Amino acid sequence: MKACVLYSGGKDSSLIAVILTKLGYEVELVTLNFGIFDSFKPAAKSASALGFKHRVFKADKKILENATDIIINDGFPNNGINYIHKEALDLVSRDYNVVADGTRRDDRIPKLKGNEINSLEGRQNVEYITLRGFGHKTINNLSDVLFEVKKEQTSMENNSDYEIEIRYLINEIEGESASSRIFPSHIQSRVVGWKNKI
Repeated sequence: MKACVLYSGGKDSSLIAVILTKLGYEVELVTLNFGIFDSFKPAAKSASALGFKHRVFKADKKILENATDIIINDGFPNNGINYIHKEALDLVSRDYNVVADGTRRDDRIPKLKGNEINSLEGRQNVEYITLRGFGHKTINNLSDVLFEVKKEQTSMENNSDYEIEIRYLINEIEGESASSRIFPSHIQSRVVGWKNKI
């Protein structure tokens, strides 16, 4: 069965892709893009390095604009990131019967609540699979065994999270200082290849 994994190129989404492949799913890694900045490129490189099929899923710019408005009004990213993630799951659910992402037990965002998962599966008639049973320690241990990971200061060029196109739009609307205040610089982990392919 074909399964879509929403993919950023990070450890979490790479790990769920490996797990589903080993369970017999035909995995496609999917990165959303809203057409204002080519933020999908780092994820495409990570997918290629792991040998997975990668798809750039073109999404309506209005979703990005709505998320950006929420974030600017809130002054912090949580609600806007959750909004865009829910929209992303709805969009890909139209093309796949199984959708997955790398959200784990101790993630704060993006993350669906139990009733939101039930709603997604009921409305879209899909199976939604996550790493909800895993915490960050387990993810790190498994990733250390499986993947070559590059850690670097996050930038517009090395990251395929939703954050990148949102930052681009905030830069245009409010200026770079506003986007830097909402999305402070941090260390980003990106999968660049296999350490031990299984």
